[in-house]
Amino acid sequence: MIKINPIAIIGLLLILTIFITGCMEKDTVIHPVPEGTTITSNPTSNEVLNEGGNAMGNYTYIETSDTICDVVDHPAFQGFGQFVLPLDRGTYNEDMQLNRVGSLLPYHRHVDPDAVVDTINYMIDEVNDGQTIFYDFYTEQQKKEDPSKKSTGLFYFKGEAGAPFAVICPGGGYSYVGSVHEGFPHAIELSNKGYNAFVLQYRVGGERIACEDLAAATSYIFENADMFEVSTEAYSLWGSSAGARMAARLGSNGAFAYGGDDIPKPYTVVMAYTGHSHFSFNDPPIFVTSSEDDPIASVSAVERRVESMRNAGIDVEYRKYKNAGHGFGLGTGTDAQGWIEYAIRFWERHMSE
Repeated sequence: MIKINPIAIIGLLLILTIFITGCMEKDTVIHPVPEGTTITSNPTSNEVLNEGGNAMGNYTYIETSDTICDVVDHPAFQGFGQFVLPLDRGTYNEDMQLNRVGSLLPYHRHVDPDAVVDTINYMIDEVNDGQTIFYDFYTEQQKKEDPSKKSTGLFYFKGEAGAPFAVICPGGGYSYVGSVHEGFPHAIELSNKGYNAFVLQYRVGGERIACEDLAAATSYIFENADMFEVSTEAYSLWGSSAGARMAARLGSNGAFAYGGDDIPKPYTVVMAYTGHSHFSFNDPPIFVTSSEDDPIASVSAVERRVESMRNAGIDVEYRKYKNAGHGFGLGTGTDAQGWIEYAIRFWERHMSE
């Protein structure tokens, strides 16, 4: 009779369990479940809910060797993956690797693929933590009446509850929306300082419809301030290049002029590298930045507007750099690096007045 050693059997079962578990977890990024989460009681579901009832995930990170298609189809971005990268022009190879992401942003300089991927992975972490990061600000009926409005939305980077908010308008010459370079990184900086930040995905094709989208989005935030847990006091509008024109237009004319609600003008406007010249004598305080070697937005045009606004009694802070070019985003690797800190302090100064 063969004697069975129960200790040996238990040992074999433990080894087999470890092997199977290791296979199941291969290539999966594991994120610890934060305190205060609950597992759903559905035995057929592995879904995890946070305290607010939002689904949490266990989504893998993106790498520079991954492709446009990998981002668009990433399960963390279900329903809005097409807005993460600047694909609005419609001319791209979905199999292109992200190490060439700069080719999607022809009006921008200093686009770092590693920084872009880090930004995307930050957003994946937010979804993993149960945050809703994308909202439609047009209703289904509005999108049905005007299908072009389907290409819009708001990315939300949450700060402290009850803190003011900023709406950030990336540039792209009204032919694409460069959020990965000069939208999401700015929002992350603001969120990390406790402010609530929204990045606008707007319709391309012209300044008017882009401003209409900004007006609608800002009105939507006011209408849903309780849901977002934001203060509508002392909000600011930020923009770069074409996006700076949009922020300036609403700063001068208000959201109502572009079909939005009759809401207050922003406390401050932050404008990066644009030759926009129009302003009103009732403009809010303006923070402006540009670079001397900008081949698109003439620094002399920028400075003429700055001088005219100052002569009109408008508070303007102007930061000029030498070698950042056009579309420098946060200015990383250039002499413009750190400009956003000055812009935040400018906003904060006017909050306290």
